Amino acid sequence: MATTNTREIILSAAEGLFADHGLAGTSLRGITTHAGVNLAAVNYHFGSKEALIQAVFRRRLDALNTERLGRLERVQSRAADGAASLRGTLEAFIVPALEMSHDPEHGGVVFMRLLARVMSERDRALRAFLSDRYGHVIKRFADVLGRALPDLSDEDLFWRLNFVVGALTYAMAEVVWEHDDSARELADLATRLVDFAEAGLTSVTPAQSRISAGVVA
Repeated sequence: MATTNTREIILSAAEGLFADHGLAGTSLRGITTHAGVNLAAVNYHFGSKEALIQAVFRRRLDALNTERLGRLERVQSRAADGAASLRGTLEAFIVPALEMSHDPEHGGVVFMRLLARVMSERDRALRAFLSDRYGHVIKRFADVLGRALPDLSDEDLFWRLNFVVGALTYAMAEVVWEHDDSARELADLATRLVDFAEAGLTSVTPAQSRISAGVVA
């Protein structure tokens, strides 16, 4: 068995078992049995269960966030005045995630079950790892969105962007196609979610309405 294949087999086995039984409920012995390898192979490729967990997430999220940032660069390069379009920025963030989550050839469906599970389990170590590794991506999008929405306070932007991420996570993990035309349904879902995100980010709060009308509470 080639080294690369062994590593991928272990990752796929771990991903499926973590999705089914959770991080704490899955043992290294269970992973080695499912993968058909010995413990030495896991130690050779990953060194520890924590490192294996991180590698499972890096395998999917590194590629996803590279694609997101690449699309954002293209959106910004088309901005004549230096301010990227709000809709284009949201599409760069949302569409790659939806495409990955519904791509069975690259394990998207299994990974989304895993993502939904760990979100409910609230594993602090994993959350810290994900924040450290991918926090710069969220910050980059927040900075671009902030320039597109100059009247929105940092606090409002923070919360609204979190609500967008929550809606996206639900759509990634929970939406099941009702028809065979999954490509069309994926495009339709992306449009609906971008519409929702755009409306939420640009909505005017009562406080903003009072300020714009010259009324101070």
